[in-house]
Amino acid sequence: MTEAHIYVIGILLAWMAGIRAYLTVFGVGLAGLLGWVDLPPALQATQSWWVLGTSGALALAEFFADKIPGVDSVWDLVQTLARVPAGAFLAAATLSPDGQLGTGALVAGAGVALASHGLKAGSRALLNTSPEPASNWVASTAEDTVVIGGLALAMAHPWVALLLVVGSSLLGALLVWWIWRTLSRGVRRLFASPPA
Repeated sequence: MTEAHIYVIGILLAWMAGIRAYLTVFGVGLAGLLGWVDLPPALQATQSWWVLGTSGALALAEFFADKIPGVDSVWDLVQTLARVPAGAFLAAATLSPDGQLGTGALVAGAGVALASHGLKAGSRALLNTSPEPASNWVASTAEDTVVIGGLALAMAHPWVALLLVVGSSLLGALLVWWIWRTLSRGVRRLFASPPA
């Protein structure tokens, strides 16, 4: 694999960690343990039974917590403390041939994880304004699917995965902006004083 491929995979792992950190760590560790990929030295810790067990249990807890409107927003707020550092670690560990985590890779990974986490948390906060729970379940299941499919695609076709991630992130950001703008206009009209 070329250095460019490895860099793309590191960025993709950081992006996925911003959405589902525990599922991403579990998927990377499982792929390494089963021999599907050769993990760099710094990522080999994810193959340990302790890391797999802990990340698997937390991914399962997140799976259920993320389906409940309101609980998912609180969960997202608390998980900012896990997702951003996990993204930073995954990016830096992927790019480290000798096990040393570089500052530039840590910062890049943290930035990518923060961006995807912000997009996820922002879109879910908007969905929570809807009174029915079905949209929450659909969004949460879509996020699970994106991370699982993204992990597989990142390992097999990293450039395709990167194009899909960038495209979907831009589309998601535009959609959140448009919905937010529409809602704020509606609220302003609602509270505007009637013409005399």
